[in-house]
Amino acid sequence: MNDLGDLTAFVAVARAKGFREAARATARGASSLSEAVRRLEANLGVRLFNRTTRAVVPTEAGVRLLDRLGPALAEVDAALDVANGFRDRPAGTLRLNVPVSAVRLILPGIVPAFLAAYPDIQLDIIAQTGFVDIVASGYDAGIRYEERLEQDMIAIPIGPRDQRFATAASPAYLDKYGRPNHPRDLLAHACLLHRFGGGEVSTWEFEQDGEVISVNPTGPLIVRSGATVDLAVDVAIAGLGLIRLFEDWLRPHLDAGTLEPVLEPWWQRFSGPFLYYPSRRYLPAPLRAFIDFVRSHPQCPTG
Repeated sequence: MNDLGDLTAFVAVARAKGFREAARATARGASSLSEAVRRLEANLGVRLFNRTTRAVVPTEAGVRLLDRLGPALAEVDAALDVANGFRDRPAGTLRLNVPVSAVRLILPGIVPAFLAAYPDIQLDIIAQTGFVDIVASGYDAGIRYEERLEQDMIAIPIGPRDQRFATAASPAYLDKYGRPNHPRDLLAHACLLHRFGGGEVSTWEFEQDGEVISVNPTGPLIVRSGATVDLAVDVAIAGLGLIRLFEDWLRPHLDAGTLEPVLEPWWQRFSGPFLYYPSRRYLPAPLRAFIDFVRSHPQCPTG
C-alpha cells in the first residue's frame, strides 16, 4: 500500500508541471515532493515523470495514473470533508481562479467580511485572464463572465449584475484634440488598447438603441490584463489617449475629474460575473460556506 501523501504529491507535481510550482501550490517543500515521487516510483517499479532541467513531464504510466488518481483523491477529500461540515466553523483552504477585474472590482467588497466570518478558512486566490480548467488545475471554484462559462458548471451571480464599459480621456487631451461625437470618430484619435491572453487586440464595441458598432482604433500603448491596466489609466490621465475599461474601474477618476466621460450614451452594458464550480455530490465545506456567504451578501444579489 503506497502512502497517501506520496500519491497526493505525485498529483500535485503532475498538475503543476514541476516540483517548485507544486511546492508553491501545496506549501510543501520541493525536496519533500521530489522524495515522495521517488519513493512512489520505487514502490511501483515504474518511472512516472521524465525530468529535465526545463520541465517535468509525466510518462505514459504517469498520465494514466493521474487520470485514475485525480477523481479518487477528490473523493477521499470529499469524504474527509464531511466531518468538516459538523464543525461550528468550517475550516480548510478554498482555492479560487478569478479574472483580474474581479480582484479589483468584486472581491474587495466580499473577501474581508468573509474572512472575518470564517477565520478558520484560508482563501488561495489566483488571478488569470485566460480560460482555465478549474477541475484539472485543482481549483475549487472560479469567477468568470457568462460567455466564458462551461455548460456543465453550476453558476451563481456574484457582484453587481449590471455593468458598463466606459470610455474616457483627460480634459486636456479632449481640449486639444476634440471630443468624439460618434464611435467612428475614435479612428482619428489615439486610443490605449488591451491585448488578450491569446494575443489579439480587443475591439471596442458600443451600443445605442439596439445598434451595435465595433471599431478597431490605434494608439501609442497596448497592455495586457493585470497591473499594466493601471498603467494605461495613468497614461490616459496624463493626456496621451482615450481609454475604454470597466466603468467601476474608472469611476474614481471620473468623479475626481481627472478623466472625462466620452460617448456615454454609447457605453455598452453587460451582465455581471458568476461564481462557478463543478457539480458534486458533496461540496467542500469552505466552498459551501463561500457560496452561502455570496448568496446572502448585500453586494452579491442573486436576482
